[in-house]
Amino acid sequence: SFPLFATPSHAPFHKLSTDTNLTIPPYAPLFPVLSANILSSSILTGLSLAVVLSVLTQSTGLSMPPLHPIPSSKPSLIAFDLDGTIWSPDMYMLWGGGAPFTRGPSPSELRDSSGAAVKLLGVSGQALDEVKTDEGWGGTRVSWVSCTDEPSWAEECMEKFLTPAGARLVDRVDLQMIYKADKQTHFRELAKETGLDYEEMLFFDNEKYNVDSVKKLGVKCVYCPQGLTLEAWQQGLGMFE
Repeated sequence: SFPLFATPSHAPFHKLSTDTNLTIPPYAPLFPVLSANILSSSILTGLSLAVVLSVLTQSTGLSMPPLHPIPSSKPSLIAFDLDGTIWSPDMYMLWGGGAPFTRGPSPSELRDSSGAAVKLLGVSGQALDEVKTDEGWGGTRVSWVSCTDEPSWAEECMEKFLTPAGARLVDRVDLQMIYKADKQTHFRELAKETGLDYEEMLFFDNEKYNVDSVKKLGVKCVYCPQGLTLEAWQQGLGMFE
């Protein structure tokens, strides 16, 4: 037997999965010993880290440690772009394939009708789990703000992608603003529907022109060209500390 994840004490996070671009905290305190045969290379090449962690957390009853402490003045609404922020590739890049989608080798991967892979990016699944399950986040709403070229494909992906906790993406969101428009329009509608001030909102997008546009309203925005990475998540929450 050997420790599942052995990371130096000075390294708060450790990159362990390349297939999903997943960055997670070290889990040695949670799962100190795991039989070597479970973590054999043959199994790890066949199963994603998200699957292994899901099995471990469910079987032990332990939960994943938070990606970042909840800020003292937390956002009242967190909005995410979809294409290039939550998942990759963009829906238009699947033209010639697209729907129907089937689940891939891990809950964080789908395959379109041509066999092309669509994967969750960074810590998107974990962040959504935390906001919707941690009591400290109570009252914070989540919204998609997207101009995707294929809304029906995106909706199917949201039905079939699973977070590390096993929830569908669609069950981790309160509001959906998915249509073609300058994203200021989406946020004006969000403000009208929720009654929130723009300063209470946090937005993640991989397109700089969307970030620059929405920022003019007073929304706190994070430009994340690599998707919702751990660094982008921490940067956003840091704006409310």
